[in-house]
Amino acid sequence: MEEEKLIAMAKEGDLDAFNRLVLSYQNFVYSIAYRMMYAEDAAADASQEAFILAFRKIRTHRGGSFKAWLGRIATNVCLDELRRRKRHPEDSLEEKMEFSEGFDASLPGPLVQGEPGPEKSVEQSEVAKAIEDCIRGLPDEFRAVLVLVDVQGFGYKESSSMLKRSMGTIKSRLARARARMRDCLQQSRELLPDAFRLHDEVLL
Repeated sequence: MEEEKLIAMAKEGDLDAFNRLVLSYQNFVYSIAYRMMYAEDAAADASQEAFILAFRKIRTHRGGSFKAWLGRIATNVCLDELRRRKRHPEDSLEEKMEFSEGFDASLPGPLVQGEPGPEKSVEQSEVAKAIEDCIRGLPDEFRAVLVLVDVQGFGYKESSSMLKRSMGTIKSRLARARARMRDCLQQSRELLPDAFRLHDEVLL
């Protein structure tokens, strides 16, 4: 109910109410942006643009999941920027595509088994980096689906709405993204500890 009140107030132009929504969802939006852009500055810029756009379009929110609505905006902002970079590659030369030292790249799922002890921290870091490298290598449209479904936990229907693609397209792209992830991680098998094994169907 609190969130609904804040949304209603934001629709009336209450910037303070909207800023409280931003505080609730800034990590979520940044997480999408980072895994789409793989550069801190670009992810921060995309997150800011997504929230600005969300404030401008807040009156178009007709109920339902506000998180999914924000996720759609953030994902589309990133996809638009990635397409722009492909049209004007000189603008994004030397875009610092390296991993940021302070960013937590760990992902939930069968690759991570239980709570790691101190002796496992290095192994976890190697696994997380291998996964992130493979995600980064996916085509933009495949990466968007994989990030929404396997990283953020949205369902097919929500992801279909967020990306404005049919559910069949979402399922197809996700299957192809997972297959590419499996192939990529198999190539990096020697970098992964023996304790980690790929799931037959779900990688993340």
